[in-house]
Amino acid sequence: MVLIKSLQELDRKPHANAFPSEEPKTIRLTLSEGEHVEPHSHPDRNIVLYLISGTLELRLDGEPHQVSEGDVVHFDGAQDISPVAKSDSTALLVLASKPTSSEKDV
Repeated sequence: MVLIKSLQELDRKPHANAFPSEEPKTIRLTLSEGEHVEPHSHPDRNIVLYLISGTLELRLDGEPHQVSEGDVVHFDGAQDISPVAKSDSTALLVLASKPTSSEKDV
């Protein structure tokens, strides 16, 4: 099965789930300058963030990381995560389930 979605057609803000019933979880995040997402975590996920446009300060466990348009960031979802838009920003996030210990052994 192949599923194709246009990010521009997703209408929920700030989070739009591209494929709600599919894994890995794929989210378009849209933040206006100055907006942020409250600190939260996804402990059972590894996360990849691709910044399509704009500039973010990505706070991971309170430590700020500057993310520019075109950057790709990989991090553990168990951390407290809080993106802050330094300019109008759009990102694509992929939240992949962490492998179980038996999957790691393969």
